[in-house]
Amino acid sequence: MSVSLLIVEDQPVVLSGLEALLTQAGLKILGTAATMAEAVSQGISTRADVVLLDIRLPDGDGLSALARIKGERPSLPVLIYSGYDNPAFGARAVALGAAGYLLKGVTKDELVTAIRRAATGESLWTRDELRRVSSSLSSPRNSYDIDFPLTRREIEVLTRIVSGHTNKRIADELTISYETVKEHVQHLLKKIGVTDRTQAAVWAVRTGILEQG
Repeated sequence: MSVSLLIVEDQPVVLSGLEALLTQAGLKILGTAATMAEAVSQGISTRADVVLLDIRLPDGDGLSALARIKGERPSLPVLIYSGYDNPAFGARAVALGAAGYLLKGVTKDELVTAIRRAATGESLWTRDELRRVSSSLSSPRNSYDIDFPLTRREIEVLTRIVSGHTNKRIADELTISYETVKEHVQHLLKKIGVTDRTQAAVWAVRTGILEQG
């Protein structure tokens, strides 16, 4: 079976290596993109069988690109290909309809096999991966129905949780103390009725609250 690809990767050396490796394996590269804007534009218009999508892009978040691509092309298989083993990223990828989440340490054979399986419409999520985020996907409040509205600061913190940032990084970006961030996170989780950051990330994706904000 001939399989064609759109590759979204902003690192030229990595992209060049992927193109050589996948072409050698018999896959066809129909296009490449290096930014979120290009990923969305080409992802919506591509005739490729599969999109291989990095998360960290210079102008935005690959998972946001995933949401926009799947919104227009729900049946197009999109494989996340990332160097970040982050539960929040995995939970968002599941919630947004990715065919799977591959780490950049996978072997050539694992990568090619995953792409071929995705092209047939198969989900690559393993039982262990789904178990890892299952509590998040069945979080008790999956609509924007909370007792107290989120404050502007809580929205800022939630936005960064969805992006997989640590409390320390959030504190640095918002110029507040680490302890203050911890308090905001605790209040946020209690308000939306979830127990951890991964659940909060999925809740935010499903409700669309960040787009509303």
